Amino acid sequence: MASKFQQLQSKACQASQLVAKHGTSYYKNLLETNKQYIQEPPTVEKCNLLSKQLFYTRLASIPHRYETLHKELDYVKQLWKNRHELKVEDAGIAALFGLECFAWFCAGEIVGRGFTFTGYDV
Repeated sequence: MASKFQQLQSKACQASQLVAKHGTSYYKNLLETNKQYIQEPPTVEKCNLLSKQLFYTRLASIPHRYETLHKELDYVKQLWKNRHELKVEDAGIAALFGLECFAWFCAGEIVGRGFTFTGYDV
């Protein structure tokens, strides 16, 4: 156990040395390549303005998203009406999509419980 701790400690030391050596140049390079996204002057007021713009822009996009949702639901209704013409591939894709939704639900439940599994005596 102590040897694993020493290995972990040496790996952490190597990683911190790497960050100390190359971190500044990476940071400067990152800012330089993305300078078109940086707002000048970088003040608290500018950050507050941008956050409000983002919030209200998202709020304004809700009607369009709602309309898109209705179009998608109408498409699903049409598929359900014509389900006798449904191909095996389409049914398989729908089943996989449903399975994926269920898996994300289960993962969210596990994360919400603090990564604990309930119902098992361990």
